[in-house]
Amino acid sequence: MGWGEDELARLRTRYADDPGGRMHEPKFRRVAEKVFSRGSRPAPFVGVPTFLTAPHRPTDALDPDFSGLDVAITGAPLDLGVSNRSGTRFGPRALRAIERIGPYNHVLDCAPIYDLRVADVGDAPFTGRYDLLQAHGELEAWIAAMVAQGVAPLSVGGDHSISHPILRAVGRDRPVGLIHIDAHSDTGGPFDGQKYNHGAPFRNAVLDGVLDPTRTVQIGLRGSSEYLYEFANDSGMTCIHAEDVDAMGIAAVIARAREVATGPVYLSFDIDALDPAFAPGTGTPEIGGLTTREAQAILRGLKGLDIVGGDVVEVAPQYDATTNTAHAGAQMLFEILSLMVFSPSIGAR
Repeated sequence: MGWGEDELARLRTRYADDPGGRMHEPKFRRVAEKVFSRGSRPAPFVGVPTFLTAPHRPTDALDPDFSGLDVAITGAPLDLGVSNRSGTRFGPRALRAIERIGPYNHVLDCAPIYDLRVADVGDAPFTGRYDLLQAHGELEAWIAAMVAQGVAPLSVGGDHSISHPILRAVGRDRPVGLIHIDAHSDTGGPFDGQKYNHGAPFRNAVLDGVLDPTRTVQIGLRGSSEYLYEFANDSGMTCIHAEDVDAMGIAAVIARAREVATGPVYLSFDIDALDPAFAPGTGTPEIGGLTTREAQAILRGLKGLDIVGGDVVEVAPQYDATTNTAHAGAQMLFEILSLMVFSPSIGAR
């Protein structure tokens, strides 16, 4: 139908008296009816900030109750495992402060905050500031309580060492697979005599029997540390370097990830997977990384996999003058939560 008085009249009839939030397309109406349930959209700049504007659910550290949730989003403000620049302990606070992420994922056609029972349950209850192993034990117990209650953990770091205790909880009953998007393989050995550090969580998880390396794919690897990561190849992990992403193409990367990461899988996103042009606020930046669009496309291509938990780590806001890194981290968190809507173990159960 061409533009004219009749078409103008049709549009005026349909939209001129719209009070806000009245949608006619069924898939848009489904979302709008949830978002506008109180008459208007909540303003993004009011109230207490939470991850992705999820409801806040204070949780007793001594007797954690996560009942009634599908997903618990939690902060892990810990950076005792860093090897270069510290500061990721402030990452959870930085991501909570990012507004206007979601609610609708137009590619995956979901609004995860409304489609799942999800809450920001606060930060892991660390009781000290100086003991990495103590903090890891407390984080493992916190995540284990979620898993025991049938709740999927979605964590925000903090440095990447947090993934090891999380995997010890998630993979306790059976080893899980892994989709790991990162500049670094994080399968190194001890640094300066310290076995538990942010460059070794996945080596430690494999050796603990909670991570299946043959169902692990690492995407975006690059930089000068390749020689430290022979464990990845020796254990059977699939490694896709950043230059391979260009050569293969995004569709082939997604296909390979889906081929490898079968069964229950954990999804870990290190913000330094992104090129520093997009995410300078991190402890170990490496040039030549993924763009934000490439990272989103890879994540969205994982729809339907059996994701049982995930994390976003290594945002260090003091190196993030424009907040671009925190914004990218919050968006990746949103993409992972969106995938959980379609996971057989979470939203599709």
